[in-house]
Amino acid sequence: MAKLATLALAPAAAAVAVNVADNIPVNHEDSILKGHGTLDRDGEVVATVCGVVERVQSLVRVRTLRARYKPEIGDIIVGRVTEIAPKRWRLEINFSQGAVLMLSSVNLPDGVQRRRTAVDELNMRSIFAENDVVCAEVRGYLPDGSLELHASSQKYGKLQRGQLLTVPAYLVKQWNQHFHHLKQYNVDLILGCNGFIWVGEHVVVAENTDVKEDQQKLAMEADNFTPIETRRHICRLANAVRVLSALGFTLTVELIIETAEASLPSTVEINGMLGAEFYVQTAERKAKRRADSLRKMNGAR
Repeated sequence: MAKLATLALAPAAAAVAVNVADNIPVNHEDSILKGHGTLDRDGEVVATVCGVVERVQSLVRVRTLRARYKPEIGDIIVGRVTEIAPKRWRLEINFSQGAVLMLSSVNLPDGVQRRRTAVDELNMRSIFAENDVVCAEVRGYLPDGSLELHASSQKYGKLQRGQLLTVPAYLVKQWNQHFHHLKQYNVDLILGCNGFIWVGEHVVVAENTDVKEDQQKLAMEADNFTPIETRRHICRLANAVRVLSALGFTLTVELIIETAEASLPSTVEINGMLGAEFYVQTAERKAKRRADSLRKMNGAR
């Protein structure tokens, strides 16, 4: 009982692991909203799944571990086009059902906001083709349970010249920023909430919508190739994501950069990052960081 009282006074950010039917410590004097993974039983809030208790103001929910992606409106996701249907693209986004991106929800190549015509529908494959990697945002649910996406902003759209990585969705948390431009590497890093991670060459988002200038730019990009040094950075950062994912660490841009840079002083080759020795070194650095953090917390008390 004393343990429960202590947990109840813990800060909202403190993570509490629970099993099925475990009581979730809450302050009953406050108005509590029971979210996913919780149930009211005899006046107590109990967990219906195994996971970690999350509290957002008055909302209490349990986030399951090693579960499939559970979309929320506003999530930034990365997906792959699987089919082109009338006025829509279907995408695979690591969800139990597919996702739909409507033609009316994307930016046209000319950048002009106008009603889509039959000609635009015929030219859909010139915007996104099968197997293209696309970044979009979750708009809502359709009546059949699939997701509706939109990519109407300049920062969304087709992703090229990079690697698409798949990690467990629970390793990617909700952050204020999921788009990261790593200037020191000239690389874009997109942490998709659905567990799809994109590491690719940096793309400058152009605000100019003049058709001729856009066409010239596309022609120039087609003639250029990703520099070898940038390719090395992409591969090194991608391997850092693979290592952290295999070890079960939460993916943050700081940890990914730190892991990639840790391979440089030790002269670890890019492919050597996937060896057992580098895995052990990464785990030891993480354990040391946690120990130092706990030591500082205890010293502050």
